[in-house]
Amino acid sequence: MTDVTGAPVDVLHTLFRSEQGGHEQVVLCQDRATGLKAVIALHSTALGPALGGTRFYPYASEREAVADALNLARGMSYKNAMAGLDHGGGKAVIIGDPELIKSEELLLAYGRFVASLGGRYVTACDVGTYVADMDVVARECRWTTGRSPENGGAGDSSVLTAFGVFQGMRASAQHLWGDPTLRGRKVGVAGVGKVGHYLVEHLLSDGAEVVITDVREESVRRITDKHPGVAVVADTDALIRTEGLDIYAPCALGGALNDDSVAVLTASVVCGAANNQLAHPGVEKDLADRSILYAPDYVVNAGGVIQVADELHGFDFDRCKAKATKIFDTTLAIFARAKADGIPPAAAADRIAEQRMAEARRG
Repeated sequence: MTDVTGAPVDVLHTLFRSEQGGHEQVVLCQDRATGLKAVIALHSTALGPALGGTRFYPYASEREAVADALNLARGMSYKNAMAGLDHGGGKAVIIGDPELIKSEELLLAYGRFVASLGGRYVTACDVGTYVADMDVVARECRWTTGRSPENGGAGDSSVLTAFGVFQGMRASAQHLWGDPTLRGRKVGVAGVGKVGHYLVEHLLSDGAEVVITDVREESVRRITDKHPGVAVVADTDALIRTEGLDIYAPCALGGALNDDSVAVLTASVVCGAANNQLAHPGVEKDLADRSILYAPDYVVNAGGVIQVADELHGFDFDRCKAKATKIFDTTLAIFARAKADGIPPAAAADRIAEQRMAEARRG
């Protein structure tokens, strides 16, 4: 069923009436000349201009693209709040296969749409977009970050994203096993692309035993050619069932934790870089019922947004790394709040983030 505009009713219900909604603004963008179809979703600007990346992905439908933009934008509000940034949450998605339709003209057209928002939304890289793409977008839009050093930017934000996830893992180890090290622990990484391959390096340096999987053979080869001792399994289903797995790190697309996967997961900890890992709100209770410690995704993967936010004020890598290091303390504080309130860690993180946003609105 659709409304008078042709938009799916369930999307409008999510936007205006569901607990997952509350978005301030959603913009549909189209440029027929370049084939651009995009959705820009602003969830909140209570803490400042909405900041979030641009995802370029071949969605099965426009409805799926809008739903993803809404979910991702909401997640960015919470991520930026928990990272202590003076930014609200936003996200954009470009519909289509970037291997087939991405062009300089399309990215320039997209940049003009972002610029039309007058600074309410600051964009950056995400799945399917890269530093070089942001350099192109920036030619039409000054509210662009994640650019190359040659163009005044900070470069690849995946570096600090992975570092932050590693800090979250260290905090999880401290909370569960009393020692903030991964030495001797078996860690399964699902997705070893932009972020995952950096995470693997941190884990190996800390003495972890690493098992990986990825749909792209070249991504797996990049790891195994350099580190022949890293084990490889066929797919995520095999990874989550790996015997003796201590930590599961979803580092690809969202929805990795669902009713089926949680039921067979062998790990004691879930801590990864992927956004929106919980397929639905009830999954966090399923994890708790199985005594699986969940490090909220938007907390531990905030290293990248810390980096791109800093770029807006004159990038300093050491300053950013120091901020990303604090993800360790933030994650421990969430676990403590969860224990004190008798709730799952994801709910505890939400409460802390919502408190900061509410205080900003009152101010």
